Amino acid sequence: MVKTLVLFDIDGTILHSGGAGRRAVHRAVEEIFGARPPAEHEFAGKTDPQIVRELMLRVGVTAQAIQQRMPRALARYVDHLSAELGDASHGGAVYPGVVALLDALEQRDDVLLGLLTGNVREGARAKLAAVGIDPDRFRVGAFGSDHADRPELPAIARARAEEMLGRPVSGHDVVVIGDTPADMGCGRGIGARAIGVATGQYSVDALRACDAHAVFDDLSDTAAVVRAIVGDVA
Repeated sequence: MVKTLVLFDIDGTILHSGGAGRRAVHRAVEEIFGARPPAEHEFAGKTDPQIVRELMLRVGVTAQAIQQRMPRALARYVDHLSAELGDASHGGAVYPGVVALLDALEQRDDVLLGLLTGNVREGARAKLAAVGIDPDRFRVGAFGSDHADRPELPAIARARAEEMLGRPVSGHDVVVIGDTPADMGCGRGIGARAIGVATGQYSVDALRACDAHAVFDDLSDTAAVVRAIVGDVA
């Protein structure tokens, strides 16, 4: 029987897309809003709608205009992202240990694999497929297309898991794996545990300072990561 719902972030945790996402967002917002986005802006730990909103507010687009055009902007983002990822030179790759960890978790009957990501659903699927990971390995998920505020996503993922399993899932039995402080904190509202991985732009020390249950340099030590997920940290 499944006891633990494991929710993986994507960017910086499972993979990197060689900047394809940033390029696609920039092209989409310039096309839909007619405004060139600022070149420097922090994307890590944010949802796609949040990123679009922040970029356009910075260049003077009104909140009302952003809300009205958001669906078109996100649709064009997915179009541009798919084109970027279809180019063999985009440079995306899976981080060390990820595939072996997914294999190990998938073989366990006490774990349900899921996603918790700021990517809109179709963007998430495209990024995973582009590096050879079947998106359908993740049986549940919550996405930026479900809510623009990342702290709302763990409860959405848990509700979907409960519907699939036909029983309640305790917050303590939810584990969020991510590479940013936003990942470490987003599940606190439901009592979830967070495991940090320093394959993104944040260090082990920075993630540990966010009260993570465990933190790893990367996910290469499959046995240690599995122990952190389903039991005590060794």
